[in-house]
Amino acid sequence: MNWQVNYALKNIWEAHGAASAQHLRDDAIRIMMPDRADVVAVISAAYTINAELAMQYHADFPDMDFLCGYRKECVWEGGAIRYLESSPIGWGSAGTLGSAIYRGDVKTSAHKDYFFSYRLIRQIKSVTNLDREFDRVFTMTLVSGRTFRVGMIMEYEPTADAIRTFWDRFGPIDIAWNINPNGNPTQNAIEAGKSLGCEVMKWDQLRVLLRNR
Repeated sequence: MNWQVNYALKNIWEAHGAASAQHLRDDAIRIMMPDRADVVAVISAAYTINAELAMQYHADFPDMDFLCGYRKECVWEGGAIRYLESSPIGWGSAGTLGSAIYRGDVKTSAHKDYFFSYRLIRQIKSVTNLDREFDRVFTMTLVSGRTFRVGMIMEYEPTADAIRTFWDRFGPIDIAWNINPNGNPTQNAIEAGKSLGCEVMKWDQLRVLLRNR
C-alpha cells in the first residue's frame, strides 16, 4: 500500500468518526458514511496534477468520485481542473475531501483553499472572461478589455520571499492577491511585489480596482 493511501485511511478512521474507509487497489480507497452512497477517492502523491494524469486516473478508476492531491505542496494545472469539473469529479486536498464527505457533495467539490476566492471573482460583473491556469493562478479579462494575471497567495502574512517564490514558480503576475482572511501582507512583501512589477493586495483593494477598471 502506498504511503499516501495509508495516511489517508488512517486519517479518515481517526478524524472522521462517522466515516470508515478501505483500500481498493493501488491509489484508490472507498469511503463509507451512514445513509450515503459510498465514495471512491483516488489519493495521489504527485507534486503536480495535470490533465494527462487526471485522465489516466479516471481511466484506471472509472467510478472515481474525487481526486485528492495528498501532498501539501501539490499544484493543480488548469487543464486537470477543467477535465475533472466537467466529468464531474471532485478535486483538491485531503482537507477538501474530508469536508466534502460530511457535506455530501464530493463530486462537485473543489480545493477548499481557493474555492471561495475564485467564486468571488466569477461573481464580479466587470470580469468578462476567466482563464484558470493553475489552482492558484488565473487571468481575467475586464469589460474594458484589460487583462490581469492574478496569483492567489494563501499565506497568513505573506513575506517578500513568499512573493518572489510564487513569481519564480508560476511566472510573472500583475496582482498578488492575499486570500487568507486572517492576515495581511507584510510591507516587505508589498515592496517586493513593486520591484517585480505586481501589486500585492487584499480583497477590499482588489474589489475597488475591479470596479474602477
